[in-house]
Amino acid sequence: MAKFLKRSIKRKKGLRFQGGLEVEELDSPVTRCRPADCIEHICESTNFSRKEIQLMYRTFKQDCPSGAVYEETFRLIYSQFFPHGDASRYASYVFKAFDEQNCGCLSFDEFIKSLSLLTRGTAGDKLRWAFKLYDINKDGVITKEELQEIVASVHKLLGRSYSPGSNGIATEKLMEMHTSKIFQKLDSNGDGVVTLEEFLDACLQDETISLSLDLLESSF
Repeated sequence: MAKFLKRSIKRKKGLRFQGGLEVEELDSPVTRCRPADCIEHICESTNFSRKEIQLMYRTFKQDCPSGAVYEETFRLIYSQFFPHGDASRYASYVFKAFDEQNCGCLSFDEFIKSLSLLTRGTAGDKLRWAFKLYDINKDGVITKEELQEIVASVHKLLGRSYSPGSNGIATEKLMEMHTSKIFQKLDSNGDGVVTLEEFLDACLQDETISLSLDLLESSF
């Protein structure tokens, strides 16, 4: 859905906003519901312009006329951009990372603020969001099993098969070995879990780790 909304920025729409309400340019303007917060507030809390937010909101409303997106809809839209793989697992993890209230749905406001961090935030912003993604059970730390699960879901997303490699070792095994090496670098004190501080320090100091974990642009 993120890619779908970002594409809407480039499209020209017959749309304008009057005050806080969305108004289509018709002979007799018809008002519809706007985002929960006013447009100005969303502009202030994101790195998007007013025009970009207007265009993305219209796209959002076309796919989510109720004004909220639920996990099932999110997965369906996400899968359109990865037709050769299985996007369901990864999309579910992304949705849960967005759903900070853990209520099972996302408003436009929630979605656009996270999208702003991912596409136009600082390196620290993106890494903090990535930490939330990898912390599947939301207990404040990342385990090796959680990291391996996210990496495996990305392989399914991209449609990568687990066929034997030229050296006879299955791709899945190679993936696990690679993930284990990354986790060892992240877990600086060797206690078996990675805290946010460890995650940020390792990724910001070691470019190879950051590149290995850079799933945001390729998978989001």
